[in-house]
Amino acid sequence: MWQMMDLLYGHKKEMVSPEDALPGRDRYPYPLAREHIVLGTDMLGPDAPVDPQPWPVGAEELILAGGCFWGIERIAWQIPGVHTTSSGYAGGFTPHPTYEEVFSARTGHAEAVRVIYTGGGETLRALLTEFWQQHDPTTANRQGNDVGTEYRSAVYWTTAAQGEVVRDSAARYQQALDAAGRGSITTQLAPLAEAGDGVYYTAEPEHQQFLAKNPGGYCNHGFNGVACSL
Repeated sequence: MWQMMDLLYGHKKEMVSPEDALPGRDRYPYPLAREHIVLGTDMLGPDAPVDPQPWPVGAEELILAGGCFWGIERIAWQIPGVHTTSSGYAGGFTPHPTYEEVFSARTGHAEAVRVIYTGGGETLRALLTEFWQQHDPTTANRQGNDVGTEYRSAVYWTTAAQGEVVRDSAARYQQALDAAGRGSITTQLAPLAEAGDGVYYTAEPEHQQFLAKNPGGYCNHGFNGVACSL
């Protein structure tokens, strides 16, 4: 099956250059959903175009990508200390892309999830524990049958302290993978500001909390067989 997917979509595994990326636009071409239907919190916060609201005191922002964003978002919203999540696009070059454009692999974006959390390092480590062990970080630009740069594994942080914890967690998880005879981590690790145009774009309303709205919907995430201990 993987060979067939590579035959059909292998061309999408090459990262587009900034010069060749789709031009995009200067605003969202769709309305933005605001209320998280599981947590009941504000997904847009200070980014809301109307009536922006601050995040809770002490809240931090982290961007996770590990294949289809539907599954990654469901993993994240279940972690204690997570205030809100949203599905979106990060690490690319096309401003305000659409899902169809990202799927074409011509924007450079990964399907990503923004996580706003409180609880500092404890919550961050809980997020990273589930992130590492609920997808395969050793397959470059793919998760299972999903092939393309939009399905790459990535962690984009927004503070230097987060970056230290993320890099340490990757090193620890590589040790676990080595002990299990698995491959090398291909996950892109970078500050959000240095990933593509440095902007996280919220995805269309139909993608928000998709697996809560559609409990039997497509999801290829689950325990990958190698436990993560941080």
